[in-house]
Amino acid sequence: MLETRDLTIRFGGHVAVNAVSCAFAPGTLTAIVGPNGAGKTTYFNLISGQLKASAGTVSLNGRQLTGPPSARTRAGLGRAFQLTNLFPNLTVLENVRLAVQATQDGAHRRGLNLWSIWSDHRDLGARADAILDEVALKAREHHTVASLPHGDQRKLEVALLMALQPQVFMFDEPTAGMNAAEAPVILDLIRKLKRDRSKTILLVEHKMDVVRELADRIIVLHNGQLVADGEPAEVIASPIVQEAYLGVAKA
Repeated sequence: MLETRDLTIRFGGHVAVNAVSCAFAPGTLTAIVGPNGAGKTTYFNLISGQLKASAGTVSLNGRQLTGPPSARTRAGLGRAFQLTNLFPNLTVLENVRLAVQATQDGAHRRGLNLWSIWSDHRDLGARADAILDEVALKAREHHTVASLPHGDQRKLEVALLMALQPQVFMFDEPTAGMNAAEAPVILDLIRKLKRDRSKTILLVEHKMDVVRELADRIIVLHNGQLVADGEPAEVIASPIVQEAYLGVAKA
């Protein structure tokens, strides 16, 4: 279980995330919603280690996470960003192979020897190929990442997350910047990930139709505070969400 307790960050006199306590269980996709500036991405950044908390804790399976993003990735957190975070001058296949290799220990890892000959790692190559098949990028495996359209770069980010085999998948607006033809591919990949009941999925998303379809649970942030938490229909219908998120005035 992933848990935050009184998680807080201040920027000068502004409290961007204010004492947010929440637990996220395996087998559940939780959507994190709220108006612009509510603190959603900042909350994500605190969990994944991009930002250092002013107060509070982040724990995974009862173990407090205090290190940088790389340490949290090794602990089991996987994060996809609004802006792609890839190696642009390497090919699609090379990106995924590096991610697969990064999960290996012992002889497969060999310290920082990321550029070892791939023929010595046929099992790693086979796994990379299988992941590319799953995200429908096998036909582009020899293309450089920089040459890919935006939608394919987002698919590749999901592929890298899958390669890292995290316990927790964190998606920050996964369909941002994608056209109507590209977005369903990403959503289908998230649906597939949901089938593994051992995984926890967190999703920041503005599109309420996506939230309604995918989420088992919704939490709402407003002015950095947790203001609602529950099943999607219940949360979306609540007066505080109608006012804070949807802009509907209280009766």
